[in-house]
Amino acid sequence: MRKANRLNNQLRDIEFIPSFNPYAEGSCLVKYGNTHVICTATVDEKVPSWLKGENKGWLTAEYAMLPRSTQTRITREVKKSSGRTQEIQRLIGRSLRAVLDLEKMPEICITIDCDVIQADGGTRVASISGGFIALYLAIKKLLAEGKLQQNPIREFVAAVSCDICNNEAVLDVDYTEDSTSQVDMNFVMTESAKIIEIQGTAEGLPFTREQFDDLFELGQLGIRQIIARQKEVLL
Repeated sequence: MRKANRLNNQLRDIEFIPSFNPYAEGSCLVKYGNTHVICTATVDEKVPSWLKGENKGWLTAEYAMLPRSTQTRITREVKKSSGRTQEIQRLIGRSLRAVLDLEKMPEICITIDCDVIQADGGTRVASISGGFIALYLAIKKLLAEGKLQQNPIREFVAAVSCDICNNEAVLDVDYTEDSTSQVDMNFVMTESAKIIEIQGTAEGLPFTREQFDDLFELGQLGIRQIIARQKEVLL
């Protein structure tokens, strides 16, 4: 059995605490088990210079792990972000922009900040799911203030990790499972089951199409459940 006697197709305890930060236009503390991430959305009524005159908005993301979010201290990335950090930031930004109609938020730029305060595997997928909550709340505020005339959010989005551990496909892995897995995969999908991104890597031997299908089915199952929880706190 897995930790806490979890079944292979069972999520960790997932919790979304909306409006966690009283100052941000939208915020959420997201918990995927012992992985905790603070996500905030900041609105700037000014788009990047390369978008001026396009009558569109923009969304960007930043990601960081606090020094003692892990068992040993991580050095702060003060001067330059690591390649891993940059890759995760781009993933979060792509994932959230995919469910936005940027033409419905002209001259609005939203920055999603995801700060990992406690890491136990799945920090990037937790950041995407929690980042969407922060984005949703920021958009709701802009609509209430009359700064947006239409809701640019097309649909909900969430993300989850699935691995092959001990030759079995498992859903929503923690650090112990992830560090010893045979295949590591992250899924980002919308409420209508459209795929935004799949990241998959064989950590040893190559994996088969049948194994991929097993992981994909688990990913779909987990994302449906996570979106249901997002809706519980938002709707």
